[in-house]
Amino acid sequence: MKLSILDQAPVSSGRSSREALEATIQLAKIADKIGYTRYWVAEHHDLDGLASPAPDILLGIIGSQTERIRIGAGAVLLPNYKPYNIAERYNLLATMYPNRIDLGLGRAPGGSAEVSMALAGNFLEKVREMPERLDELVHFLRNDFPEDNLFSKVTAAPFPEVAPVPWLLGTSEKSALLAAEKGLPYVYGHFMSDQNGPEIMKSYYNNVKRQNPQAFVTVSVVCAETTEEAEEIAKSNLLWQVQQSKGEGKNGVPALQEAKTYPYTDEERGTMEKMKNNQIIGNPEFVRKELEGLQKAYGVDEFMIVTITHDYQTRMKSYQLLAEAFQLNE
Repeated sequence: MKLSILDQAPVSSGRSSREALEATIQLAKIADKIGYTRYWVAEHHDLDGLASPAPDILLGIIGSQTERIRIGAGAVLLPNYKPYNIAERYNLLATMYPNRIDLGLGRAPGGSAEVSMALAGNFLEKVREMPERLDELVHFLRNDFPEDNLFSKVTAAPFPEVAPVPWLLGTSEKSALLAAEKGLPYVYGHFMSDQNGPEIMKSYYNNVKRQNPQAFVTVSVVCAETTEEAEEIAKSNLLWQVQQSKGEGKNGVPALQEAKTYPYTDEERGTMEKMKNNQIIGNPEFVRKELEGLQKAYGVDEFMIVTITHDYQTRMKSYQLLAEAFQLNE
């Protein structure tokens, strides 16, 4: 099994956005050394506690400080942009870091309705254009527009020797079928969906129009030396998710002490248990068995792990324990 990392650049309470971004860069350097396959950074806009609105800028820094790991966006929210602009940016990255660039693509807004208006105007109209925008972007990445197309004489320069690899991300059968129709690799967000993920993945494999289809699944994990320790550590993120569900959580991922003493209502406890059930929390052996079970259910050989804890060193340790459990460097 291959493991990769999705980093949302979470900001912990009492820390700055700069500290969060520095922790992201440091984690990428470690992941590069201990055998992770990919390191993707997310795109969010004006969301409390998340510090990465522009993945390509952050990837330029990460690429310069890593050597072999594939780096990419998870995901560029395509309705916010013209495809040509995205092709230029990721072609530039692919020119600087050959054969290492992934271009994850999504259609979520990544922020509030007001943010969507500020970024792209009529967001819903651009979501409806998503299939056409995907086609246009892929043509720019491959530099293969038909001769009668308006953009046939336009190059998304600099044009790299190895193009960025586009992936479509989603949490529904609709996204899986769109990826299949367009012949794109697919990523299913298990960690943020309550739908039947294995059936959605099956729909992708049954309909995909490409040879040797590629797909993987993103899962939320907290790993520690013992399950008791992992459950303790996970309380910070679980509280933060509860707060976010209520429109709170403006101070970022709360400290563990706050999570341990927080006066949960019965409704909040129910919300927290529901969120906990969508994560894998435990010691390395437990996490490995759970991921192996998901591997059988989904039929994939790669999982992308998202881990959010208040303490950045604890987050790094979680990824290091997983790398050891799966012997990534061997």
